[in-house]
Amino acid sequence: MRRMSIMQSDIRSALHPAATFCNLNPVSLGTRPESRIAVSGPFLRVESQELRLRLRLRSRLSLSVRASSFSSSSIVSETTVEKNPNTKPSICTADELHYVSVANGDWTLALWRYNPPPNAPPRNHPLLLLSGVGANAIGYDLSPGSSFARYMSSQGYDTWILEVRGTGLSTRAEDSKAGLSEASPAIAGQIRDLGQRLVNIIEGQRSVSPQLFDLQERFITTIEDFQKQLDLIVQYDWDFDNYVEEDVPAVMEYIKSQNKPKDGKLLAIGHSMGGILLYAMLSRCGVKRRDSGLTAVVTLSSSLDYTSSKSSLKFLLPLADPVQALNVPVPLGALLAAAYPLSSRPPYVLSWLNPQISAQDMLRPELFKKLVLNNFCTVPAKLLLQLRTAFQEGGLCDRSGTFRYKNHLHKSNVPVLALAGDRDLICPPEAVYETVKVIPQRLVAYKIFGEPHGAHYAHYDLVGGRLAAGQVYPCIIEFINRHDWA
Repeated sequence: MRRMSIMQSDIRSALHPAATFCNLNPVSLGTRPESRIAVSGPFLRVESQELRLRLRLRSRLSLSVRASSFSSSSIVSETTVEKNPNTKPSICTADELHYVSVANGDWTLALWRYNPPPNAPPRNHPLLLLSGVGANAIGYDLSPGSSFARYMSSQGYDTWILEVRGTGLSTRAEDSKAGLSEASPAIAGQIRDLGQRLVNIIEGQRSVSPQLFDLQERFITTIEDFQKQLDLIVQYDWDFDNYVEEDVPAVMEYIKSQNKPKDGKLLAIGHSMGGILLYAMLSRCGVKRRDSGLTAVVTLSSSLDYTSSKSSLKFLLPLADPVQALNVPVPLGALLAAAYPLSSRPPYVLSWLNPQISAQDMLRPELFKKLVLNNFCTVPAKLLLQLRTAFQEGGLCDRSGTFRYKNHLHKSNVPVLALAGDRDLICPPEAVYETVKVIPQRLVAYKIFGEPHGAHYAHYDLVGGRLAAGQVYPCIIEFINRHDWA
C-alpha cells in the first residue's frame, strides 16, 4: 500500500519500501498562501492526518513585499513565514520556512532560511543557495553533521536555499485538469515505450549484464503509475528560462527585503543546474549592461557547455525524442527510487549508478540512501529539452534558440569561483573549464578537488561529501569573505 508524504514532489514506486513517497496533485484549501500548506509540488490527495497538518499551517505570519521580475516590472508579492517548529513541515530542517509568490504566475516558492548564531562574525551580504535539476533543499542540509547550509550560516551568513517551482515545498494553485485525460489511452503505449527505452539505455552501460527484468518491471510500473496522473502533469509546463526570468529574481528581491544589505546585493552559490542558473543570469545582465544584484558567485560542478566533455548525461540523450513527442515530465525521483535497491544490494547490477552521485567512501550509506530517496523530484519535459542544448555546439541557449549564454558571459563583471570534482562523471572538470575559460581571468578562480592517490570527488561530493567541510567549504568561505568585504 502506498503511503503519502509531503517530503517529495513526484510519484514514488510502491514496489519497494524505500520508494514509497509520492505526491502529484496540488491540494488547495483556498486561494491565499496562508490557507494552504506549501507542499512539495503536485501530489495525490492524502488522508486526514496530512490534512490536519496542513490545516495547522494556517497560523503563519503574513506580509507583503515588492518583488521585481527579470523584466524589471514590479508587483506586490504575497509571502508567508513559518518560524514555529510546530507549524513547519518536519521535512524542513531550516530555522525558518518562507514562501514567496512568483510574479504573474500561480507558483509560491519555498525558501529555507538558516540564521547565523549570535557569536558568528557579522557579514554584509546574505547568501543564496541554488540546487541542481529536479533537486530540493535537502541536498544542502542532509544531516546535522553533513550540512552545507548550516556551515555557511555558522560563518555568519544569513543563508537561504531556494526550492524552485516544482521542487520541495514550493506549491502551485490548482489548475484546470482538462486536456489530457481524453488522450490517456492513446499515449499509454508511448509511455511504456519511454520506460523500455530507459531500461535499454541503462542495460547498455554494462559490459556484462544479466537481463534486468526486475528493473524493467520497476521502471515501467513507475511510469505507468505516473501515466495514470495525466490529468495533473499538464501543470509541469515550465523551462529553464522560467527559473532565470521569474523564480530567482523574485526570491532575490525578497531576501534583500529581509536582510537589507547596504549595497542591495547578494552572494550566491549554485550546484549543478544551480550554478548554470547563476551563469545564465550573469550572461543576460552582462549583455544588457544591467546590475545582476550579485556581489560574487560560486559554482559547484556546473557548466554552460558540455560538448567537449565525456559527461555521462550524454547516454540519456536518446530519451529526448520520446520526451519531446509526449511533452510529459520525467519522474526522476521515482525512477531513482525504483533503481536504488538494485544499486545498493547484491548482485549490485546497477552499482555503476552510485558513482554518478558520490565517489566511493565519500558518503555514509544511510546518507546516500537519504539523498537518493528524498532529494529528487519530477522534471518537466520543457526543462530537459532546453538543458539538452548544453550538449550542442555553442552550449546552452535560451528558449528561443537564438541566445547562447556562454557567448555573453565575458560581459559580466561579477567575480566567480568555479569548483570541479576530479571524479565527477556528470559534469567533468573539462566541462567546468569549458565555461571558466570564457570568463575574464581577473574575475575567475578555478579549482579541482580530489587527489590521484587520495579521496575523490563526484558530482554531489563538493556539497555533502565527508571531506567537504575540511577541504571544500574553507575554499568557498575564503572567496566569499573576500568579496563580502570588498
